[in-house]
Amino acid sequence: MSQRMIFFGGFLVCAGLMAAALYFQYGMKLEPCPLCIFQRVFVIITGLILLAGALHNPGKIGRRVYGGLTALMAALGAGFAGRHVWIENLPPDLQPGCGYSLNDMLESFPLLKTLKLVLEGSGGCGQITWSFLGLSMPSWTLIFFVGFAVLGLMLVFTSLGRR
Repeated sequence: MSQRMIFFGGFLVCAGLMAAALYFQYGMKLEPCPLCIFQRVFVIITGLILLAGALHNPGKIGRRVYGGLTALMAALGAGFAGRHVWIENLPPDLQPGCGYSLNDMLESFPLLKTLKLVLEGSGGCGQITWSFLGLSMPSWTLIFFVGFAVLGLMLVFTSLGRR
């Protein structure tokens, strides 16, 4: 399999994840919490990096740069997803109460304060509204982020997809 196809395949997985997220939001009427929105942002950024790698089809150094950026963004996304899974698994009496919506936070607070509030979670972040094979949406997102991080590291440290 060519390097270009590996990058493009990763992009298609990201696009599929975003299509699923939009279906859950608009088709199934499941409103995303602030942590969900940040996970979406990292899926989009990861997908754009992979798309850029597919379009550019770089040499060895470029493959490593794109792979490193993919791994970094996936690791950051995994951090948000992991935090979300942790909040979901707290006992109900320890889960955070409902807070501001993401739009309200962005309008009312500086970016770092908003990020801190998002990581604290809200009442909506602890509710499991959908699951598949016993895993919640954030759990599946965490698995995909780990996969993207592994893919990125493979692009950095191996000749995976060599021309």
